[in-house]
Amino acid sequence: LTVLLIHSFGEILIMGTFCKHQGTHPPLKPAVLKPIIILDSGSGGLTVFDEITRIMPWLPVVYCADNGGFPYGPKSEQEVTERVCQLLDSLYTRYDPALVVVACNTASTIVLNAVRALLPIPVVGVVPAIKTAATLSRNRCIGLLATPGTVNRAYTDQLIQDFASDCEVIRVGSTELVHLAERVFRGESVDIARFEQILAPFKEAHLQPDHIVLGCTHFPLVRQKLSMCLPKVVFVDSGEAIARRVLSILKDQQALRVPEFNTNYEKPIFIAHLTAKDDNQAGFVAAIAPRGFQRVSVL
Repeated sequence: LTVLLIHSFGEILIMGTFCKHQGTHPPLKPAVLKPIIILDSGSGGLTVFDEITRIMPWLPVVYCADNGGFPYGPKSEQEVTERVCQLLDSLYTRYDPALVVVACNTASTIVLNAVRALLPIPVVGVVPAIKTAATLSRNRCIGLLATPGTVNRAYTDQLIQDFASDCEVIRVGSTELVHLAERVFRGESVDIARFEQILAPFKEAHLQPDHIVLGCTHFPLVRQKLSMCLPKVVFVDSGEAIARRVLSILKDQQALRVPEFNTNYEKPIFIAHLTAKDDNQAGFVAAIAPRGFQRVSVL
């Protein structure tokens, strides 16, 4: 039996684990599980949330969808930096989290240094999985599907130089696909022809990629649609790698003392925030309900 006391939001005090047969497992030392914060411009960060909660299903999470600033891609770097820092500073003050995940590729290529200077806790960003795709590619041709900003940044150039210098890299930048992913996630119907059009440069290349990096956290939301258009391609994202990085950091902080044998944990608290009301807020609420969010509100 695991005894759990729920304190202020997301703080779960583990008093101890007691087994039916005394001596089977030693009691756990007290540990407080603070929530982590996951931030994205919209619903895309939920693809990272899914991976984090898959390997840490007992971890409290505050998810912030900055739909009031959506999308980040067309905005200036200064505007994105100021907006993300302001939001995360407010959320940090409100929830006292153990860690922050900037679950947006566009924001991660811009704001990480500023956020790390602002907050006294670990901050994890999202890196396009170029290294993974290059490692797996057999024909030495990979694709990068991301927002135009991510595709064209020097940060991405350096990743390609460091990990895929022996590969031909076909880059496709699309802001429209971010909007389509949001619509599909919220249950709206989208013609497959629009996906075909966005992916056309990969098909038209003289050498087609065998792996394509989904360099925006929104894009795994429509992986099925993308696979319908390019059935022979393996789509790669960094969600699992980010989840394992979060687990590693929390272990290093000694913030986690939930052993692998303990499956009788209390259901964690998941709270979601939007930053503005929108036309299909009900669609967002309905879409995240199966993930176990207890509350959705507008900041």
